[in-house]
Amino acid sequence: MDESRNAALSPSDLKILRILQADGRISNVDLARKVNMSQATCFRKTQRLFDEGYIKEVRAELDPQKLSRAALIFVGVVLDRSTPESFAAFEAAILEIPMVLDCHLVAGDFDYFLKIRVEDMAAFNRLHGNKLIALPSVRQTRTFFVMREVIDNAPFTV
Repeated sequence: MDESRNAALSPSDLKILRILQADGRISNVDLARKVNMSQATCFRKTQRLFDEGYIKEVRAELDPQKLSRAALIFVGVVLDRSTPESFAAFEAAILEIPMVLDCHLVAGDFDYFLKIRVEDMAAFNRLHGNKLIALPSVRQTRTFFVMREVIDNAPFTV
């Protein structure tokens, strides 16, 4: 979060955000106890944080090993032209591939950086050959296979 947005948040708001980021399933009763306020006040503050967009959603973090998505791969993508139309076509197409967890437009050697989870190397090979290189305007891809996940989906400091 940028500093201007943080200035609008009280210390108790920040504490609520930290706690919810660590445990999105915490009950309002337990959350209120941890931030030392009434349940009604805590509920109103939490609802305001949702309403104002500080909290986008609450969801479960799944275990990729148990769901046959153990292979984590990053792919750098270079498009053949840098036009608003080619970016829009690529972005619309990439949304249709469920194995792509993240897609970021970046500066530097690549146009996009993708985070992908699949079952194994063979599954990635099929995805790459059948879908990734066939995406609109793709000129080149460079693949990075993750050897070990040191930090993944870590909460950020507020």
